[in-house]
Amino acid sequence: MSDVLKVPTMAEFMALGKQPEVLFWVGCAGSFDDRAKKITKAFVRLLHKAKVEFAVLGTEESCTGDPAKRSGNEFLFQMQAVTNIEVLNAYEVKKIVTACPHCFNTLKNEYPSLGGDYQVMHHTQFLKSLLDEGRLSIEGGQFKGKRITFHDPCYLGRANDVYEAPRDLIKKLDAELVEMKNCRKKGLCCGAGGAQMFKDAEQGNKEINIERTEQALEVKPDIIAAGCPFCNTMMTDGVKNKAEGQIDVMDVAELIANANDL
Repeated sequence: MSDVLKVPTMAEFMALGKQPEVLFWVGCAGSFDDRAKKITKAFVRLLHKAKVEFAVLGTEESCTGDPAKRSGNEFLFQMQAVTNIEVLNAYEVKKIVTACPHCFNTLKNEYPSLGGDYQVMHHTQFLKSLLDEGRLSIEGGQFKGKRITFHDPCYLGRANDVYEAPRDLIKKLDAELVEMKNCRKKGLCCGAGGAQMFKDAEQGNKEINIERTEQALEVKPDIIAAGCPFCNTMMTDGVKNKAEGQIDVMDVAELIANANDL
């Protein structure tokens, strides 16, 4: 497996007078966090396998402004958002896919009122559409028969009612999908949402990510599946605290890429 991944930029497409099928919004975590970079690479490999013409903004992409808005700095959020919208509109971007539910929610629901109107999809929705169109096939492979539980990211599930796409993909792995007691509309936050990722925990007798990890461990999974880089970090930390070396935490894109030996 080659580690050299071809990831074209919007600038390169524009220089050729072409438009990609979709813009992949990488996000801060997917660009800079070492763990989340693996999710980015897995998703890119799947895009290549499905022969999707995609592009990224590269150095022209900056933070969507989600952490600023959630922590109460509306002024900074609007500055960040308008900067991004100017870049996106200059490239006449129509369709965006992202592996981060925070980016997904902000681009989809908060950019339109500032002049940024796009079709925005979470990567699990996009992968499901590629599967439905016959452009991508999923092998069960190493995950056949494994017990996998899916942790619903707040900004994907409760905020945007996306529950089935990630689960449909997991089922295609011939895995056994086991649900936590708090799932779908009753999902419990991993503890990182609302800009909590970037601050110390408040006083209490238990960290949220420990509580959520305990709920996951109750269903005795082999793998905790996530669809968000923040959730991945929090659940991984929880597993280190409770069951280190016993359970893997993986993004849905990683599961599919690994199953397909990508």
